[in-house]
Order: sequence, then C-alpha cells, then structure tokens
Amino acid sequence: MKEVIGVRFRENGKIYFFSPKNYVVEAGQHVIVETARGVEYGKIVMGTREIDETKMQAQIKPILRVATEDDTKRYEANKEKSKKAFATCVERIKKHGLDMKLIDAEYTFDNNKVLFYFTADGRVDFRELVKDLASVFRTRIELRQIGVRDETKIVGGIGICGRELCCHAHLSEFIPVSIKMAKEQNLSLNPTKISGVCGRLMCCLKHEQDTYEYLNSKLPNVGDTVRTIDGVKGEVYSLNVLRQKVKLLVTQEDDTKEIQEYRIEELKFKPRRRRKDDKGGNESELKQLEALDSKEKGSGLD
Repeated sequence: MKEVIGVRFRENGKIYFFSPKNYVVEAGQHVIVETARGVEYGKIVMGTREIDETKMQAQIKPILRVATEDDTKRYEANKEKSKKAFATCVERIKKHGLDMKLIDAEYTFDNNKVLFYFTADGRVDFRELVKDLASVFRTRIELRQIGVRDETKIVGGIGICGRELCCHAHLSEFIPVSIKMAKEQNLSLNPTKISGVCGRLMCCLKHEQDTYEYLNSKLPNVGDTVRTIDGVKGEVYSLNVLRQKVKLLVTQEDDTKEIQEYRIEELKFKPRRRRKDDKGGNESELKQLEALDSKEKGSGLD
C-alpha cells in the first residue's frame, strides 16, 4: 500500500495521484508537482489515503513542495498572460486564414510551454501558425485539437434543466452514454430532446441509470396481463416508474373497460426487465450521435 493525494490542475479536471512524500497536507491546499508537461501548480482535492500501488497504471511521483505565496502569485500572473496569449493567437489565426476556432490558451506553471486548445471540422495545417506564435512568445508552442464535448466543458453554459452544465460543474471525466439509457428512462427518442449543448447525448442520462434499471426490474411490461391480490385481472396500461405504480385496463362485468391504478405491492406478477422498445425516434440519427459520443471521450484535458 502507498500513501497518495489527489490533485487537480483545472477546476473540473481529472484527478491525478501523487505521493505526499514527507509533507503533511490536506484537501484544499495547493502544491507544486512535476507532470509530463513540466512543473505544475495544482489543488489537492483528495486528502491522504492508501491505495494498492500494483493497481496504478503509472508510476506515482512525489510532490515537489507545498505551494508558497509567491507560487500562487505566479499562477495568477500566468492566468493573465494566458488571456493575452489567447487574444494574440486569435489574431494570428485570422492572419493565416485558418479554419479553426480557438477555445482556450494556457501557460504551464514554469512558463516552459503555451498550450492552445482549438476545434475544427477536420485536420488543420497549422505549422506556419506555430512558427509565428513561437517567434512572438519565445517559448514552446503546442496546439491541441479537441472535440465539441471538451469545448463545452471548458466554456460552460446552462443546460435545458436550467442548471450549470454537468461537464463544466463537476464531471472530472466524460462517461459513456448510450441510447439504451434514454429508453430505460422512458424518455423521448427525439435527438433534439436528449442532446446536450454540445450536440452529443446528454451526460446526465447516466446519473439516474442505475436507479431506473433497479426500479424497472420490479415492474411488469406494458401489455402484460397481471392479477391483483384481490383477484382482479387486468392488462398493464401504463407505468409510473418512480412512484412504483401500475395502471391496469380492467374489464368490468358489463364488458366496459376501466383504468385502475395499483401499487406494485398489490399486484401478483413475475418481475422482469422492461422491453427496450423504440418509441419512434430517428434511429439512424440516434445511432450517429452514439457513435460520435463513443469517439469523443475527451482529449485528456488537465
């Protein structure tokens, strides 16, 4: 077992593990660490804990030191420099006539590199742009093409629920989302209704998936014939998954039909998973969304 702490370099970025070495640190503090792209300033979001070192995919590096006041000032200064670098890069992109959209600019803590994140419909030949930027900033330049999901994560926004986008607010990494989740939750399969601001399937479909799978497993299928504990026989007309109630179409003695609602505790049936019927959505368009979603799992933003 090895002691580690969890560090983030962006407010909503991935969590990376480092060894606290001989330092006594806690969540909320800032530290200076060495990463693949150089020395970085990060925030501890997970306090000291023990993990099985054999299960880690990469070697755990120790932190260099606890961040000082001067380190914090330098970090804030780099953020201001990044804003100026962004404006300069936008100007140079226009100058070179490149079909690309700049999303963000970022200086590494040691000023050893400037990273520019951009989106584009296809491949972009930005070699001349890199040379131009290198002559301006006098340091290493890296242009990183990202997908629309990463763009939305960086820029942020408000979802159709009226709240801040999940990817920008709290999701460290993108999670796989599928059409099956929308069907399980009995949502409309209209692509415009289950797509997020980025145009891909909404991340929040995953949030309640486990709950819906469990609740659906306790219900009959629509169209099944079931009996109540009082012996009333009826056909399942509709389901209220969250309230765990079932509406039955019951045939009365005079052959009239009446809809009656029961709790699942009042019914006798064999629980089973609901059928994943297509509710009339544009299947080809949905499959395309799902395919795009599986390709864009994030570009490794820190």
